[in-house]
Amino acid sequence: MAIPKKVVKVVQARDSHCWHCGREEDLVPHHRKNRGLGGSKLLDTPDNLIMVCARYNGDMESVALVARDARGWGHKVPSWESTDKPVFDCTKFVWYVLTTDGRKVEVNLKDSAF
Repeated sequence: MAIPKKVVKVVQARDSHCWHCGREEDLVPHHRKNRGLGGSKLLDTPDNLIMVCARYNGDMESVALVARDARGWGHKVPSWESTDKPVFDCTKFVWYVLTTDGRKVEVNLKDSAF
């Protein structure tokens, strides 16, 4: 199932570069919390999607060390966790909480409960 175009446009407007490497070309939407094969459309929301380069997207799914790091940065979220977990922009060295309306809010982890 494809992600609704309206949702992809919101995420593309928020994310101009790959959250991991900063690349601006060849970006694809990535579900932080996996939808699973033919899974729920309920996870097709801006707070659960980030734009990443195609290479990083593939590596997160096939390279164990990359997947581990992606979980630490909030690029991947285990199914039992909420998508309100902060996500790290590796190129700007900033943590954000993503909102359901497509915004990203900078988080100061020192003052946060996360």
